Amino acid sequence: RYKEKKMKISFDKDTLLKEISIAQEIIATKTALTILSNVLLSVKDGSLTIKATDIKVSFETKIPVNIIEEGSTTVFCDKFAGILSSLPSGEVEIEQKDQKLTIKSVVKKAKFQLKTIPENDFPAFTEPTNVNFFNIPTKEFKEMIHQTIFSVSDDETRYFMNGVYIENKEDTLYFVATDGRRLAHIKKNFGIPIPEFKGVIVPPKILNIINKRASDEGNIEVGIGEKNIFFNFNSYKFSSVLIDGQFPNYERVIPENQNLSFEVSRTEFIEALKRVSLLVELKTRRIFLNILPGSLIISSQENEIGSAREEIPCKYDGQEVMLALNYVYIEDPLKTITSDRIKVEFTEAMKAITLKPEPEEDFFHIIMPMQTE
Repeated sequence: RYKEKKMKISFDKDTLLKEISIAQEIIATKTALTILSNVLLSVKDGSLTIKATDIKVSFETKIPVNIIEEGSTTVFCDKFAGILSSLPSGEVEIEQKDQKLTIKSVVKKAKFQLKTIPENDFPAFTEPTNVNFFNIPTKEFKEMIHQTIFSVSDDETRYFMNGVYIENKEDTLYFVATDGRRLAHIKKNFGIPIPEFKGVIVPPKILNIINKRASDEGNIEVGIGEKNIFFNFNSYKFSSVLIDGQFPNYERVIPENQNLSFEVSRTEFIEALKRVSLLVELKTRRIFLNILPGSLIISSQENEIGSAREEIPCKYDGQEVMLALNYVYIEDPLKTITSDRIKVEFTEAMKAITLKPEPEEDFFHIIMPMQTE
């Protein structure tokens, strides 16, 4: 039987807890049944390496600790995180022997023991071989995620739409997400050469974690391989399996020219939507936009219960038009746009509408309307 190496370290509680809570987000199983519920702790060469995976997404980082004895083990992440967060700030000591991890606070006389599983059962991580990395500002990369991720489909029968599509066209990075009824599109040129890769579909889990964990300072290193995508920033290494499938031809959905448009204040639009959506049919989530010269009337009807209506000023000088839309599809992008004004472009009641900031930026959102009846 594989004999586990002993290990003993002390460290600052808050520093380790931050890393363990990232591991906790990665780990899918919250029950202590398999090695996949465990986080790997490995101490050598003056630092502690932490690893976690759910098989698809992997996470690795190193932090400096005070080493008394080198060694490695894996421990049930959820309980380990719970124990650490219960302890007061300050120094904590952990010691591994006889398949048990002892956790002690140096400040309080509190002591815990957790069973461990030897690390030789822990899955090996995919290393980036022959992957060309490129460095781009983290803040802009996060903005690209933020502007698209909510449009990803959660319909598992159309798994090829369950991620954000990323492609490189002439050193411009494109992010596109769609669920078949709406589409989010953003592109950025960073003024650097970006290695060529064929378009890939990236699952939202890894993107959400990066959006949450990467600071707005500095750069993120991105590498795209055949089956995996890799991200490095600060002392973190993340990777994820890509979704294997053919992303729909999204360019077909983007309207070439839309001759009508109206403009409204973003905050007025959001606030009116919030009120009017109180009486929206739960099944259809349908709201009506009645566009008239100078004003936009937003209304809803919940058949058995009642109706709501609000009028806001609007810049428009065409014929009266009535559009019906799923209010979530308007509300989601409005929450991520930061400009004061919003422009909505359209051609007729049943054709796609485009929602964008005014003045225009490097992104837009397309929404398919609903039947007004």
